[in-house]
Amino acid sequence: MARRLYNFHGGLSLDDHKYEPTRLSAAPSHIPPRLYLPLQQHIGSAAAPVVGVGEHVLKGQLIAHATDYISASVHASSSGIVEAIAEFPLPHPSGLQGTCIVIRTDGLDRWSVRDHLPRTDYRTRDPHELRQMIRDAGIVGMGGAGFPTAVKLNPGPNVKIDTLILNGAECEPYITCDDLLMRERPEEIVEGMLIMQHILQADTCIIAIESNKQEAYRCMLAATQAAQNAALEVVMIPTIYPTGGEKQLIQALTGREVPAGGLPAKIGIVMQNVATAAAVYRAVVLGEPLIARYVTLAGGVPHACNLEVLLGTPVRYLIEEMHGVRATVDKIIMGGPMMGFALPLDDVPIVKTSNAILISTVADRPLPARVEASACIRCGECTRVCPAQLLPQQLYWYARAREFERVQQYHLFDCIECGCCDYVCPSHIPLVQYYRYAKTEISAQIRDKQKAEAARQRHETRLQRLERQKLERAQRHETRKHLVENNADNSTTGGAGNDTKKAAILAAVERSKIKRATSEGAQKNVENPPSDVQQKISEVDARCAKKCPEPRDDSAN
Repeated sequence: MARRLYNFHGGLSLDDHKYEPTRLSAAPSHIPPRLYLPLQQHIGSAAAPVVGVGEHVLKGQLIAHATDYISASVHASSSGIVEAIAEFPLPHPSGLQGTCIVIRTDGLDRWSVRDHLPRTDYRTRDPHELRQMIRDAGIVGMGGAGFPTAVKLNPGPNVKIDTLILNGAECEPYITCDDLLMRERPEEIVEGMLIMQHILQADTCIIAIESNKQEAYRCMLAATQAAQNAALEVVMIPTIYPTGGEKQLIQALTGREVPAGGLPAKIGIVMQNVATAAAVYRAVVLGEPLIARYVTLAGGVPHACNLEVLLGTPVRYLIEEMHGVRATVDKIIMGGPMMGFALPLDDVPIVKTSNAILISTVADRPLPARVEASACIRCGECTRVCPAQLLPQQLYWYARAREFERVQQYHLFDCIECGCCDYVCPSHIPLVQYYRYAKTEISAQIRDKQKAEAARQRHETRLQRLERQKLERAQRHETRKHLVENNADNSTTGGAGNDTKKAAILAAVERSKIKRATSEGAQKNVENPPSDVQQKISEVDARCAKKCPEPRDDSAN
């Protein structure tokens, strides 16, 4: 029985430009002379290096470990020498720099035996153990978000996940890396999905593929039938941008709506990318960490294609491998033409979330050149196509005016930055850029408030600690004062047994000294000491008698 599909608000029908990149199989890219591996290729805390400069590393070896629950480890993509651990440009529209581990490759591509051992059947493993294996492999969401997969597969003890969805929609124009992966490695994707189903104990597993990927649909359907698992479904969905958005695809497949600011797990759903599923299979079954991925190269290149690229490969090297560009490069876009961003430099590396490199030239532009913006005419086209059912015009006004409290009232953070409003705006206003600017400013304000609050708490904690230490010193001083007073009282009463014992000990010491002094002489008879010695003994006895008074006889009373 075919699954019923639902509609979501808005969306666009775009020319997909997907035929040329899928004519050839995905070939492995060449090993570059140097790999630049950022410590943060994911959402969350950056990884921490576990190797040093000058150290020789092998392919698949751990070079940086996860430092927090929401973090991901980094592994060497090929064998070589660690040349540097320093700041280098990252794939970011602002040219932001970050710490990278630079490996000068040796060309041997030798695997680390320790990290490349086959694993046993996942069906015999505990879900917690499988999640740890996925975490150790450094796997993150490969559809673009980069959220650590192990965290996403751990919704919590009281959360029931009834549906697992694999996103094979790949709705952006030009991008075909997931399409080709589903054609060439469908069994790995299905096995990875079954591993995740075992972890989540999901009742239903859906693989969603857009209708413009007929070959991928047939391959995935054959793979699911071979798995002989009644929980698996392959569903073809209409080709409407942005069907690949998480909330939009969930609504199209199940009719459920993810609440604003909420997560799909709250309504019993977990979504993963098909490339993430393949990476899970290779980590659990083959013991391979995430060190390579399929990447689409299209636009101003002689032949659009897909390559299996080692993570850390510079974009410039990929362009050179494709024999340059057809004409003068206008810009290099990482990602798709709708949601991607232009790179200010061409020496940034391919990372875990890089799915496409588009070369925009004078002769071949993935999108028309940007026209100078004019005033908003309030046509409402942006509202009509918004898949998140927002009010883009109001968001634009408040973001432009820096009224960040007002812009949040219109659910700014529910914007998925799909670019539909940009695409249809007759005034050519860069709406998404305003939304990104507002999000960045609001996030910075939140971070500043958190830092100020943490500083305030540290200051209050310090004051409390100083006050506590002051009280403890006063208590110790008072205790010592009472002890001194008690000792003084005991010495005046003369009835303390401890003082009597001390006096007796002093007398015995004095006697011992006198006897030692006498024996060191000419071995005189100690039983008949000289008169001066006898006088000293008498003096000691007198002092002892004075210090040790006779005990009182209380029985007479």
